Amino acid sequence: MSGSTRGNKGKPAVLALFAVLVAGVATAYILTPNKQAEMSADHNSQATVLPPLKQGNFPAPPVAQQVPVEHVRHGDTYIDPYDWLRDRSYPKVDDPAVLDYLKAENNYTEQVMGKEEDGLRAKLFAELKGRVKEDDSGVPYRQGDYIYQGRYSAGQDHPVYVRRPQDAAEGSETVILDVNQLAAGKGFFDLGGFEPSPDGRYLAYSYDDSGSEDFALVVKDLTTGELIGQPIPGTSGSIVWAADNKTLFYVLRDENQRPKKVLRHTLGAANDTDIEVYEEKDPSWWVGISASQSGRFIEIGSGTLVASETMLIPADQPDAKPKVVIPRRDNHLYSVADQGDTLWILTNDKHLNFRLVKAPLADWSEKNWQEVMPASDRQYLTGLLALKDWLVVFGRQDGNQQVWVRDAKGDTHTIAFPDAAFAVAAANNEVYDTGTIRLRYNSLVTPPTTYDYDLAARSLTTRKVQEIPSGYDPTLYTSESLMAPARDGTLIPVSIVYRKDFKKDGKASLHLYGYGSYSIAIDPSFSSARIGLLDRGFAYAIAHIRGGEEMGRPWHDAGRVLNKPNTFHDFIDVAQFLVNQGYSSPGHISIEGGSAGGTLMGAVLNMASDGMFAGAVAHVPFVDVLNTLFDDTLPLTASDYPEWGNPNDEAVYKVMKTYSPYDNVAKRPYPPLLITAGLNDYRVTYWEPAKWAARLRVMKTDDNVVLLKTEMTAGHGGSKGRFDKLKEVALSQAFILRAHGISQ
Repeated sequence: MSGSTRGNKGKPAVLALFAVLVAGVATAYILTPNKQAEMSADHNSQATVLPPLKQGNFPAPPVAQQVPVEHVRHGDTYIDPYDWLRDRSYPKVDDPAVLDYLKAENNYTEQVMGKEEDGLRAKLFAELKGRVKEDDSGVPYRQGDYIYQGRYSAGQDHPVYVRRPQDAAEGSETVILDVNQLAAGKGFFDLGGFEPSPDGRYLAYSYDDSGSEDFALVVKDLTTGELIGQPIPGTSGSIVWAADNKTLFYVLRDENQRPKKVLRHTLGAANDTDIEVYEEKDPSWWVGISASQSGRFIEIGSGTLVASETMLIPADQPDAKPKVVIPRRDNHLYSVADQGDTLWILTNDKHLNFRLVKAPLADWSEKNWQEVMPASDRQYLTGLLALKDWLVVFGRQDGNQQVWVRDAKGDTHTIAFPDAAFAVAAANNEVYDTGTIRLRYNSLVTPPTTYDYDLAARSLTTRKVQEIPSGYDPTLYTSESLMAPARDGTLIPVSIVYRKDFKKDGKASLHLYGYGSYSIAIDPSFSSARIGLLDRGFAYAIAHIRGGEEMGRPWHDAGRVLNKPNTFHDFIDVAQFLVNQGYSSPGHISIEGGSAGGTLMGAVLNMASDGMFAGAVAHVPFVDVLNTLFDDTLPLTASDYPEWGNPNDEAVYKVMKTYSPYDNVAKRPYPPLLITAGLNDYRVTYWEPAKWAARLRVMKTDDNVVLLKTEMTAGHGGSKGRFDKLKEVALSQAFILRAHGISQ
């Protein structure tokens, strides 16, 4: 199911969650210590030394006009001099003054950082691209009577999807969708849903070509190659077929971008005759759709960050009225999975960390619930995969990811993985009657690996390991899991990776990443883009701060609403802990976060001691917290109250005003700062980063640069093409290196 916050990753029991924009930091392809020494010597003898990131070394930055606007809140008066940067015709942005200012900021960023095709940015892009296997293919998977596969060709930004009948030989595949053709001539393109009909004749897919996350739905007849009917605009991107191969369900968004209505469409019928199946009337709730693993039900899920409701429609009765599983109630989250005559339910009714119960499919009322896996403080259950004879439960044990497998007799085992700390997720499991599941696995030192797990034999079979053409030797690197004490005594998990020849003498550079919101865990995962930092002597750390879900659902509650300051304090305390442990020293730590992680960056830079950080990167940062959350006309305001609180409540306001980054910019030093934005971003509107950059330039007392880079044809996640995305990563990487005084 899908929903929305200021991040992007779906959580099984919480409809309104998304994965955070995590921009990996990157470069270099040094394989051995000897090779590293050779390249360093070459760099030292031939490199052009780039100037420090000081304003005096570059042309003057743009100066935003100040047009004071006064706000009075709970008796406090605020003067906002940059309110004019919000185009009054938004979501259309056509104010010449606004566009000219954003373009001027982009030009200034280029003056400081150089053009993407020249110098350090070009070098880093080449290194990043060298780690990408250009002619790459996904592992084939079965869906219905066909085998599907996504393939990339050299030089192509997007995949080509192919398939063959299940009993046909490899090599007989035919192309069913070439995303490169769809994206041709467009500044932005993102493929959303990709759903073959149950009989395989049709392909329904959706796409966004503006970055606004407005997806158009299209149906293609795979026997003729022709499109059926007209595209359906304004959808959330999700698509579910009924069993009759002619009826499909989709979600329409309202004027505030909220997924609001579920509609039913019949192939060949005019779009304006589509039937409304469900409307979510609560403006703080978001609606999504999915198909159950068995294929027997269409699931309609509605929810917020802290409550949810699921309705079921039999897939063979698409015109049936949706039936509610458990009526919504405050602070109750649940998700369901059908298996034979049983309905499995994950519920947080008795504990925030969820328990697993089962009920008869014929009567799933709570009086019939039987507890199968009890809730506990150490065990956090997050998702279900119900197969014909097996139940797979995803979750966390003592902060680490865990996968439990239960057979038809009720016997349970856990899957053993190679690393102590890792990231794992289900991938392309489209078959119900099977004894094998597919998993995508990686760790800080292990590249993404696709496994097939035999549930009966309890064995992992490697189907693919991400290839890094320019070379990668995992034996050169090591990782640790640490616990850093926060100022209130809470121990904060930290994941850190570095080369084995790294010296903990306090002299090394450290890059620290954080998020800490929306109950989203940032797991210790691999990034080929990170290799260049490690090979240049950096350590890379992830602070698993409160507000995420790394330590279970209570970890989220400890970092939201009135507890939100814990998120920011934890990050600062982790940085100091790493200094105390000898990983780095003040002035040698760069930091990075995106979206709600950008709130983290802004708050931390206002709160941290002078000279602690060498530089900061804030991607699409949610920094104008007070102004945004007082404005209920904006897309995410109502649905964001469970995370940040409603500032109309004075108690919430008093806490929020202590950390809102834009409102707390002070006359003090700030490190060099790179800020990114997307003109078509509805999650974090473009004017938030623009206003923040303008205010920082006026207020700060140092000569460090503040850069604002706005993607004029993209949204919250930036570019979607694999090479276009690398250009964005190269810019961030170049900035980080230069913030540390590194020119190569």
